[in-house]
Amino acid sequence: MSEAAWHATRPGEVEGGAPDRADATLTFIGRIRTPFATRADCPHRGTPDGPECRIEVEAPWRPALRGIAAGDRLEVLYWMHLARRDLLVQAPKGRAPAGTFALRSPNRPNPIATSVVEVVAVDEAGATVCGLDCVDGTPLLDLKPARRP
Repeated sequence: MSEAAWHATRPGEVEGGAPDRADATLTFIGRIRTPFATRADCPHRGTPDGPECRIEVEAPWRPALRGIAAGDRLEVLYWMHLARRDLLVQAPKGRAPAGTFALRSPNRPNPIATSVVEVVAVDEAGATVCGLDCVDGTPLLDLKPARRP
């Protein structure tokens, strides 16, 4: 499926205008490498038994990896850069239309996604993890220890 098709409005969806100003500035601290070339390739949710993915941290932020070890659980925050930001109501495939805030869709005013993953390996430049669901090259926003269940 082409990227243009992802931006087509489905029956029942409602678009809103994009905000005319930004209230915050985010810094991308790296990129996420996955086997998923397009949004259509991505799973709807990452799972612990999913493919290995690489979290690449840019040089200025690499000292912040200190203390992360294989077996740790991390919460990965990333920017869904291919998502639409103007949908107020969405019509998920096979379901009734619902407000954007009632869905886990990447299409939202601020397309910040979060996944909890297990660290397979870590080195000075990043970490190998399982459980991500984003397109290869997705911008990385932050890493945090995952909350315990």
